Amino acid sequence: MNTQTYRVTGMTCGGCVRHVDKAIRATPGVTDVAVDLASGTATVTGTATFETLAAKVAEAGYQMAKSA
Repeated sequence: MNTQTYRVTGMTCGGCVRHVDKAIRATPGVTDVAVDLASGTATVTGTATFETLAAKVAEAGYQMAKSA
């Protein structure tokens, strides 16, 4: 398993965190995720590619970047 931390922009509250968490968890290949509002990051464990994760997060209305 691979663990990566990504920057997520657009989150402003706990509801945003839940939306991002749900979108990432629904991505095939994800085994665990921790979304942190204070740091604006998502730490993802699994085999999903950045591109796939970023697309799912974008569908939820947020942006994901590789550098955290």
